[in-house]
Order: sequence, then C-alpha cells, then structure tokens
Amino acid sequence: MKNNIDDFIQAHRHEFDNRTPSERVWNKIQRTLSQNTRWVYALPFWRAAAIVFMVTSGWLLIQRSWENQNQHVVLREFQDVESFYIEQIADKIELIEAYNETENGLNGFTHDFRQLEAMYQVLKEEMRQRPSKQVKDALVLNLLVRIDLLNQQLHKLDKAHWPESKKSAAAI
Repeated sequence: MKNNIDDFIQAHRHEFDNRTPSERVWNKIQRTLSQNTRWVYALPFWRAAAIVFMVTSGWLLIQRSWENQNQHVVLREFQDVESFYIEQIADKIELIEAYNETENGLNGFTHDFRQLEAMYQVLKEEMRQRPSKQVKDALVLNLLVRIDLLNQQLHKLDKAHWPESKKSAAAI
C-alpha cells in the first residue's frame, strides 16, 4: 500500500510542484506554528517547575524522617530517665508510708503530690502523641519536683520523729 502511494506521488510530482497553497492556508499554518512555539518557549519553565517540585518534595520527606528519628531518640532518652526517677520516687514513698504507720498529719502533702501525678499523666499522653524535647523536659521537671516534695516530706517526718536526737547532736 505504501509503495502505491509513493509511486503515485512520484508519477504526479509535476502536478504538485506547480500548485501553491492560498494565502488563507498559509495564515492558518502560521497561526498553528506560533501556537505550538508558545509551548516550546514554555517548556523550560515547566521543566524548572518540575525540578523545584521534586526537590521540595524530597526535602520535606527527608525533614520528616529526621523529625521521626529525633522523636524516637527523645522517647528512648526519656524512658531511661523516667525509669530512674520513678524508682527513686517509689523508694521515697515507701519511707513516707513507713513513717505514716506510726504518725499522721501530712499537711497537704498528698494533695500536692496527686496534682503533680495528674499533670505528669497529661504530659505523658502529650509525649506519646507528639514527642518533643520540650515535653520531655517538662516531664523530667515534674519528676524532679515530685522527688523534691518527697524529700521535704521525709525531712519534716525525720524532724518530727527524732527531735531530741537533733538537740543532742547540736549540743555535741
């Protein structure tokens, strides 16, 4: 089939050579070419836009993975610190409970301590949902305040339980 068309064109070539398209046809061809060249000029712009899009997407993905890694590091660090301080708090609570078996009168200690525990639980939930260094620092501070509160209570109980030994120790 293709050979038939080629043969026909070759046989009638002289008829095609003497014909020229009208002015209207040339104008239409020129308009079509100018419309196509707009895309040619716009092509570098679209390429640049695609490159910017790819680089931005890559950067955001890398940044998100760094944040995830940092969150895991913060969580691991906090778990180590938390286990240490929780153990200290448990030991001090046992000492206070041993004193409380013999004496009563905590002077609002349990109320303050429960408020700190409630705050701690809220912060811990925040740490599970959105771990960050600020939340970790707030949790550690809460643990330290609770330990300090326990130490103050132990000091009061020691002072109340052993007042004469301190007087005699001061006299020596």
